[in-house]
Amino acid sequence: MGSLAGARSGKGARGSGRRRRGSRGRGRVSAGFPRSSAIASRLEVVEATGSTNADLVAHGSDARAWPHLSVLVTRDQTAGRGRLDRTWVAPAGSALAVSVLLRQLPQDPAARGWIPLVAGLAMTEAVAAQLPEADVAVKWPNDVLVDGAKICGILAEATADAVVVGSGVNTRMTQEQLPVPTATSFAAHETTADEDLLIFTYLSALGEWIAALAAGQDAVTSGLHGAVTARCATIGKPVRVSLPDGNVLEGIATALDEDGRLLVVADGVTHAVSAGDVVHARLA
Repeated sequence: MGSLAGARSGKGARGSGRRRRGSRGRGRVSAGFPRSSAIASRLEVVEATGSTNADLVAHGSDARAWPHLSVLVTRDQTAGRGRLDRTWVAPAGSALAVSVLLRQLPQDPAARGWIPLVAGLAMTEAVAAQLPEADVAVKWPNDVLVDGAKICGILAEATADAVVVGSGVNTRMTQEQLPVPTATSFAAHETTADEDLLIFTYLSALGEWIAALAAGQDAVTSGLHGAVTARCATIGKPVRVSLPDGNVLEGIATALDEDGRLLVVADGVTHAVSAGDVVHARLA
């Protein structure tokens, strides 16, 4: 089950005072993102900011100005964060940071736990559409892999009445700029990402799955469980899971349960691991 990090709404975000450019309503087009602007309720492109997630969290109290499926985009995020408050920094222009504000949420808290997994699935589909020859998959709970290397990380943060989902996609990052050998990018695959198409495809899938959950469908009956399972590279692999109490669980990831938890079989015993319990899960 994907965890939702808590966030304090109203806290000033680094870079929030910088001038922004972009659309301020449905039907108006942000430069360079016509398709994405058509599906987003509001899309703004920021030249640079500390964190698009922090900015949207700060805007979260203004539901009229920032409705469901509002989007904030930048190619220069200077203080990005990943899960467990890890830092996420990329050279300016080498990656695309995309944060989406979700307000039409499922009432069931268990269903909300699927939101990070939904985002991972939606971004996997968006990346796969532009890298058709590659093996694009979700690494549980919400990294996107291309041929086994990470191209995108996702962080979901909950406010009082909304969820902000942030994604960092390595687009123009060269082989030399990749931070670790297990990372990759569109450029490393000799592909120029169509950023507008990427966001459009991502928003389309994200919006549809969230709408299904908000309408009261559970992950199994909506088809979400099956779709994530089909895209999940972790299932069937040996995994090593470091737990917050310092213990390490080693075994085989066999499935996702109905709440999105990873089922790991170790020494004949099945353990259900939620994202909130995991410090680091590595494909062996």
